[in-house]
Amino acid sequence: MRLKKIADRLLSAEQTRKAIDPPAAEMQLSAADAYRIQMINVEHAIAAGRRVVGRKVGLTSLAMQKMIGVNEPDFGHLFDDMILASDEKCEVNSLLIPRVEPEIAFVLSRELRGPGITRDDAIAATAYVTPAIEIIDTRIRDWKIALADTIADNASSARVVLGKLKTLATAHDLASIAMTLEKNGSKVEQGVGAAVMGHPAEPVAWLANKLAEFGQTVAAGSIVMPGALCRAIDVAAGDSITARFGPLGTVSVRFV
Repeated sequence: MRLKKIADRLLSAEQTRKAIDPPAAEMQLSAADAYRIQMINVEHAIAAGRRVVGRKVGLTSLAMQKMIGVNEPDFGHLFDDMILASDEKCEVNSLLIPRVEPEIAFVLSRELRGPGITRDDAIAATAYVTPAIEIIDTRIRDWKIALADTIADNASSARVVLGKLKTLATAHDLASIAMTLEKNGSKVEQGVGAAVMGHPAEPVAWLANKLAEFGQTVAAGSIVMPGALCRAIDVAAGDSITARFGPLGTVSVRFV
């Protein structure tokens, strides 16, 4: 009942766009508790007609893990109504405190079933990679989150913008792909594929192995967001964001 109440508060915060105080600051929540809270709202979303189309992996950089005090990533669910195409508009009034993160998205051609999945297994199961922008958001006031807060809050997920260019995962060394992030035409960040656990396919493998603990798999056709190549950038109505990934192409979104 306690976990259901937290799930209800997070759902209400998302629907009303009124952030709540961090649940982990009010009571002790384990990561297992937090994933149970996440799943309560995932099940609610599915019952309401939303469809799971993939997963996001967060906390994949050492800097972010050290900041929150953890030694592994976390994951959240992606739903069909969260996916935008490059150059689409994103309505700010549907979000609370949005930020953007440039990532190399993976789309799987076949199921990944852990445990024991390796980076090479993840690459072999990938239909293609594409440039992407994850729009993260939090239902927690002022982004004051601990690990349990972000897990419970569906890993702070909100929207995913997918690029148009589809590239075989074996066509380039994804660890060395250089990225530049532009906000309103000015370069604000840069990064490389190796920023996420040494290689962008590592979080995909981690996800398959982690899901095995819950008796789940990464389904064929899934979109997997493996984590940001740089720090998250605040956005507001009127902002235009473009991420350039060299040979993988470009992805853009405008906030209105």
